[in-house]
Amino acid sequence: MYNKSMKEKRGLFLVKKIVFNLVTREKRAALIENGRVTEMMIEQNEEERIVNNVYKGRVVKVLPGMQAAFVDIGRDKHGFLYRDNLLSFHLSNEAEEKKKQRSVSEFVHEGEELVVQVTKEEFGSKGPRLTGVLAFPGHYAIYMPYGDYIGVSKRFTSETEREKWRIYGEKITEGQEGLIIRTSCEGRPGDVLEEEVSDLRRKWDRVNKRLYEQSSGRLLYQDATLTERVIRDHMYDDLQEIIVDDFTTYKQMKEIFAESSKWQNRIKLHKKQTPIFTEYHIDKELQKALRRQVWLKSGAYITIDQTEALTVIDVNTGKFTGKNNFNETIWKTNKEAAKEIVRQLRLRDIAGMIIIDFIDMRREEDRELLVQLLRAELKNDRTKTNVVGITGLGLVEMTRKKVRQNLQDTLMKSCPTCQGKGAVPADETQAFELERLLWEHKDTDHEAMVVELPSAILSVFAGSNGEHLKRLEEALGMRILLYPNKRLVVGAQIRYVGALEEAGKQLERLKSN
Repeated sequence: MYNKSMKEKRGLFLVKKIVFNLVTREKRAALIENGRVTEMMIEQNEEERIVNNVYKGRVVKVLPGMQAAFVDIGRDKHGFLYRDNLLSFHLSNEAEEKKKQRSVSEFVHEGEELVVQVTKEEFGSKGPRLTGVLAFPGHYAIYMPYGDYIGVSKRFTSETEREKWRIYGEKITEGQEGLIIRTSCEGRPGDVLEEEVSDLRRKWDRVNKRLYEQSSGRLLYQDATLTERVIRDHMYDDLQEIIVDDFTTYKQMKEIFAESSKWQNRIKLHKKQTPIFTEYHIDKELQKALRRQVWLKSGAYITIDQTEALTVIDVNTGKFTGKNNFNETIWKTNKEAAKEIVRQLRLRDIAGMIIIDFIDMRREEDRELLVQLLRAELKNDRTKTNVVGITGLGLVEMTRKKVRQNLQDTLMKSCPTCQGKGAVPADETQAFELERLLWEHKDTDHEAMVVELPSAILSVFAGSNGEHLKRLEEALGMRILLYPNKRLVVGAQIRYVGALEEAGKQLERLKSN
């Protein structure tokens, strides 16, 4: 069973297609593998797309204690630049160990102008993460004007092939240029890489020219649009179909691949009246991806709880009881859960630290097999991941690189009622809190007050047959007129304090609204 899964993840049975929804202001793309949505890419506001953008910035503060600097790039929040990502640090010929002992203030100073690139979006109160070692991604390689090294993807099928491309990369680069050669080069002639490197070099030359024309805090280069990025990152031989609902983009794609009959046949225009994401059941998957609980086909389920830095995933057998012995039930549940967890990580773009609480397995070999399965499933994930292993408490610990906002942060906002806690005060808690609020008006000269409160807490606050309300009125020496509002979940308020006659009028106004 496990070997079959390994085969699938090596791509022998993987059928891929990309669906573009571009007719509205929100641009969306979905990657579908073997009929299931595995990745979602959403762009709601082009101006907020800042990852890979290049800016001319100015250092506003150097922090030796953190070995970093804050850089003003013209946005609301200053960018954060670590010493090791400074170009001056990167290009220093000093021995690595000696170089790392030096303070950031020896490589940069306050007021200095730098060319920087965004590597990670803003998150909450944190500004964007920056680097001075620029990188321009292409389909076949990532070009670094001052990278000064050649890297080759570890996903090549053989070490011989990797070495061949490393040598070729050194041959076509100039001066301090660097390259990271992508897996898409495998099986291709060398001139496709050389031609792309020439294009990326010209792109850098244009950016470099703007550098002397712009003041600090200005954008020098903006990364590609959603459509361009998806084409750049996904156009491999194992992509069987591209469906797009926008005719203009469809024509542009056809023109880009005019010389390739293979790609011409794979690009298709969605002409049906049914919205494209509805037609391919992507909207349903999107809605499921925003839920806390995910059901598995067996009847088991996983729960996903996300915080800013940590995500906890719990596996439960649920309705699945198995057909044979207990150990087999646990193994099948964990195996199915591992595959779905990887899909959910990619689909929701969950990053940071991840803790997975699989159902406990007694045998050490079963636990190790599960970790191997998880690593195998992650091989198709383009985002860098690291499965650390199983902790002393039996939890699987892993990390996933954070670059952009995850799906939940992109499409959702904190609930104004619970303030993102996922819970609101109990009815009793709210009733007692309201009572304390009213006691602040004891021994005043007012005749009455009008109180608006959630309907759910009315019976708790007023008591059986309104007995507690009567006692409270006697203790405070005034009438308490209540307006139960069905639309309120929390937030009881005193709407009026004063004369009884006016209080009655205020209550009627509330009822009529």
